[in-house]
Amino acid sequence: MCLGIPGQVVEIVDEAEHLARVDVSGVRRVISVKLLAEQGVAPGDWVLVHVGFGMAKIDEQEAQLTLDQVQRMGQDYVDEIELFKTTAAEAS
Repeated sequence: MCLGIPGQVVEIVDEAEHLARVDVSGVRRVISVKLLAEQGVAPGDWVLVHVGFGMAKIDEQEAQLTLDQVQRMGQDYVDEIELFKTTAAEAS
């Protein structure tokens, strides 16, 4: 299962290529924010991350509510974070 998980933008890695480093539950990974180019993304912003892409810009309250809900999914959430860690390590 792939979930959309909130991540906070830590830095813009490559503005021309629309790449940003996000923190998702303590795991940092570079993702594409190209789909959000018209909205603009900056450090401190929250985005909904799905399969390596920022899919939507969300506010901090929505991010926390979403995290609370996906954490209630138990093992599916744990599996998703483990997958995120694995792909983050491969991308380094």
